Amino acid sequence: MSVVHIVSLVFPSCQKIEGHTFVLKSHRLFYFFKTVTICCVLWGSPISLALAGAGIPQGGIHRVTVPILGTTLDRHWAQIGVVAEVQIELERRYDHDGIRVQFQNTPGRFSPMAQQAVQEAIRQVVKVSHVDSKSWTVTLTLPYQGLTMYGESLSGMVGLSVLALAKGDPVPRGRVLTGTITSNGHIGVVGGVPLKIVAAYENHLLKVLIPEELDVADGAWENPFLMEVSPVGTIHKAYYGLTDRSLDAPPLSLSVSTLAAK
Repeated sequence: MSVVHIVSLVFPSCQKIEGHTFVLKSHRLFYFFKTVTICCVLWGSPISLALAGAGIPQGGIHRVTVPILGTTLDRHWAQIGVVAEVQIELERRYDHDGIRVQFQNTPGRFSPMAQQAVQEAIRQVVKVSHVDSKSWTVTLTLPYQGLTMYGESLSGMVGLSVLALAKGDPVPRGRVLTGTITSNGHIGVVGGVPLKIVAAYENHLLKVLIPEELDVADGAWENPFLMEVSPVGTIHKAYYGLTDRSLDAPPLSLSVSTLAAK
């Protein structure tokens, strides 16, 4: 089966993409043929991960859309970076039967590898932060019709975004992390970082968090003008880099209530 036409996902405009499989490995993202239309809107909609001071009450549901970084091949088979999106829903149930993580099969779907990486990332951030997640239901949606996402490099951003949403810590627009979360609580290595940085800059992102340990296959790069690139090695540093809040700080809603009581 040959590739008929490969083009990049250009943000935020609508593009006709020749592809049926959306492959996001730690350093590769490909579109294979079957024509679909993708409209990727990031700056056109409010995507702050949570309103300031807003926790999730029992029975409550919050939804957010987060950016993720990857790479793809253009029509000349040159590797380039891309910015895409994942939608996250967090529900706080009335029972405490344990955290549930579920993945929608439409419009797009997540491969078993991607699902496993996301579940591991969520487990690790819950473990490190000591939050009570027994009543959580986390639902992930890939908003691209007929596409399947493979790989792991989205998992760190998704895991930390879930935690920020649960704690009510807003993540300012224009911030993104590329990396996994390892079993010892570190930000794991991913490839294609220089290409992802270029894509983030072209799509007007302001701050990119990358693993401290870099892929040996990646070459050197220059920091784009007016965009911050910050290496992070642990969940604590990555969370602070995304939210400007300490992982150990109480939820904003609790902080505001405590101040009001005083």
